[in-house]
Amino acid sequence: MLRGSRRKCKKSAKSEENKLMENGGADENQTTPTAQGKGQVAAGHPAPAAPRIRPRLIFHTQLAHGSPTGRIEGFTNVKELYAKIAEVFEISPTEILFCTLNTHKVDMQRLLGGQIGLEDFIFAHVKGQIKEVEVTKSEDALGLTITDNGTGYAFIKRIKEGSTIDRIKTVCVGDHIEGINNQTIVGCRHYEVAKMLKDLPKGQPFVLALVEPRKAFDMIARRTKCGKSTGEGKVGSGRETLRLRSKGSATVEEAPTEFEEQATKKVDDLLESYMGIRDVELAATMVEIGKDKKNPDEFAEALDSVLGDFAFPDEFVFDVWGAIGDAKNGRI
Repeated sequence: MLRGSRRKCKKSAKSEENKLMENGGADENQTTPTAQGKGQVAAGHPAPAAPRIRPRLIFHTQLAHGSPTGRIEGFTNVKELYAKIAEVFEISPTEILFCTLNTHKVDMQRLLGGQIGLEDFIFAHVKGQIKEVEVTKSEDALGLTITDNGTGYAFIKRIKEGSTIDRIKTVCVGDHIEGINNQTIVGCRHYEVAKMLKDLPKGQPFVLALVEPRKAFDMIARRTKCGKSTGEGKVGSGRETLRLRSKGSATVEEAPTEFEEQATKKVDDLLESYMGIRDVELAATMVEIGKDKKNPDEFAEALDSVLGDFAFPDEFVFDVWGAIGDAKNGRI
C-alpha cells in the first residue's frame, strides 16, 4: 500500500539556513624534519598532493527590460541568487518575478529552475504593471498551468488554447498571481495556488490580482545607466551545471543524462496533468529519488519522506514510477 502524508498549506516560504559557496584554498604542505634539517620530506615518504582549489563561479546577468551587464557569484539557492542580482542593480529582491537563461524574452522554455549551465547568461524579470481581472469560471478547468519562482511568487507558465483564460487577452504567460478575491497568495507554492483555483465554484465570478513582467520599453533610458559592476559575458552550452538546492550547498554537476532528461520531461507533463503545475526542478528531484528504487512502494516511501508536503495522490505516484521505468528502459 502506498503511503502519503496530507499536510496543510504553508503560506510563508520556509527559511533557508544555507551557507554561501566559499572558494577553496590549498593548505600549506607540512614537511617532516630530518637529520639534514627542517623543510625536507622524509625519505620514502612522497610529499602530499596539494588540495584542489575550487574555481570561482562567476555568472553574468542583466535585467530583462534593459540594463548594463552585472557579475554575480557566491549563491547556493534561488533566494540567494535573487539577492545577488538585486544587490548589483540596486533593487529589492522582492521586485524579481523570475529569471530566464540566455534570453530576455518571457520564454517559459528557458525558465531558470534548479540548474544553471556554467556559461549561461541570466536575465531577471522584474515587476511591471499591476492589473485586476474578473473571471467567470464557466468550465471545471480554467486552462492555466502554474509554476513558482522558489521564493514565494506563483506565476502563469502556460495558457491552454481555447480555454476560459485564453479568451481574456489581458492575462498573459509570465503574469504573477498576487491574489485571488482580495486574498494575497504571496508565499504559497504553485500546487497550492492551482488547488485554490480548481476549488473555486463554477459559474461564479472571481477576481485575479496580477503583476506582469516589466516590458523593455518601460525603461529604455536605463539601458545606458551603469550598475555596480559590469563585464561582458558569453552564452555557451557547456555540459557542466550549477545545481541549486533548497537545503545544503550548491554543487557543480554534469548535465543530465538522456534518461534523466526524458524522464524529467515526462514527469513534468504528469505534474501538469494531475496538479495543474509545471516544475522541472521538482520533476528532476522525483526522477533522482526514483531512479534507484526497486519497486513502487519503496519509491512512494522515499517520495513521502522528501516531498510529503505535496500530498501526491497514489495514482499519480504510480504513473511517475511507470514514467521513470519507461525512460530507463528506452520506451519513451
